[in-house]
Amino acid sequence: MITKLIVGLGNPDAEYENTRHNLGFLFIESLVSDHGSDLILDKKIGARVAKSKMILGGKNYSVIFARPESYVNTSGPIIAKLKAIYKARPEDIIIVHDDLDIPFGSVKLSFDKNSGGHRGVESIMKAIKTKKFFRTRLGTANSTLKKAYNQGQNAKDTLIKNFVLAKLTPKEKGALKKLFKDAKDLLSSSGTQLAR
Repeated sequence: MITKLIVGLGNPDAEYENTRHNLGFLFIESLVSDHGSDLILDKKIGARVAKSKMILGGKNYSVIFARPESYVNTSGPIIAKLKAIYKARPEDIIIVHDDLDIPFGSVKLSFDKNSGGHRGVESIMKAIKTKKFFRTRLGTANSTLKKAYNQGQNAKDTLIKNFVLAKLTPKEKGALKKLFKDAKDLLSSSGTQLAR
């Protein structure tokens, strides 16, 4: 049976818990909980992993859920290790991450797309030498972010960094359940391209 890798991006330190940049971690933890599994640290890989089965694109697959113990922007080498160990094709990899180009509460599934400036995605493309993998993009954009885009470049960069590393607001936390449900439904739907 083909094995799919579903990897959530985030920053492992406690200070980054419940930040916008850690939506990938939070989503993976939710998926693992749904499947009655636990993420166990694999020191050789440098990631917390869990094994299960899951319907993706309307078909049943063996799935490895993973949460790298690296920072978002340096995720690539760990994804490359996971790919090698589990003999996964690039198209069997699904990266879950926050996305500044999508409104908060929305989700998109992409394949073979450019990074859009997301450094974690750039790190993965460099490490596995392709962009032919799937991305579940969890939107984070809001009115605060729009204001940042109207600033000069230096101020803009600082404001965006502060934005992605800020804690989720109570309203955003309350919206996660629906966001994650929508993302899970998108992954399992027979209308997606995931069944390859």
